[in-house]
Amino acid sequence: VCRGHTEVVKVAGAQLAAGLGSRYTGPSHKLLAQLDGEAVVTRAARSMVNSGLTDLLVVTGSTPLNAVLSDWPELIVLENPDHEQGIATSLGIAISWAHKGGFDALIVGLGDQPGVLGTAWQAVAASNSPIAVATYDGRVGNPVRLGSSVWPLLPDSGDEGARVLLRTRPELVERVACEGSPDDIDTVEDLRRWS
Repeated sequence: VCRGHTEVVKVAGAQLAAGLGSRYTGPSHKLLAQLDGEAVVTRAARSMVNSGLTDLLVVTGSTPLNAVLSDWPELIVLENPDHEQGIATSLGIAISWAHKGGFDALIVGLGDQPGVLGTAWQAVAASNSPIAVATYDGRVGNPVRLGSSVWPLLPDSGDEGARVLLRTRPELVERVACEGSPDDIDTVEDLRRWS
């Protein structure tokens, strides 16, 4: 049997966890807020770690997260010194890291979404589309797969990341049905709804 060449696609995962969380009025940063006995960002990171992706990045900025992520030495933690300039700067750090690492695609999620499951990361990573986005009962959420061909199209400033491409380049987007919840924790009330 003669088989054709199978191209190996190098895929990495990145979690953006650098934002100020200014709408959260609790005693700590929202990413460090306790949810069922662990920090919100810990629960979100666990899903990425459990996805089966082997190269994993967390982009931090407004609050130190190393202590709550210490269970996973495989996580690479990079700080975004420009985190106050918006999520696009954190995405830029993740894309630069992926580019230097020779990756073909980057799966991107957010540190304040504890209901995103490892299976969502897996399902989105399995796509071959230039852009793939997790959907939850038809609702667009995270994570998002960004193939290297679309990296130059991403914004480099502002408070919008891949969502710009979902809106402006719909022909490149595959929607991937996932289980879990895309809800994020922005306020104390959001956290109460999760508890």
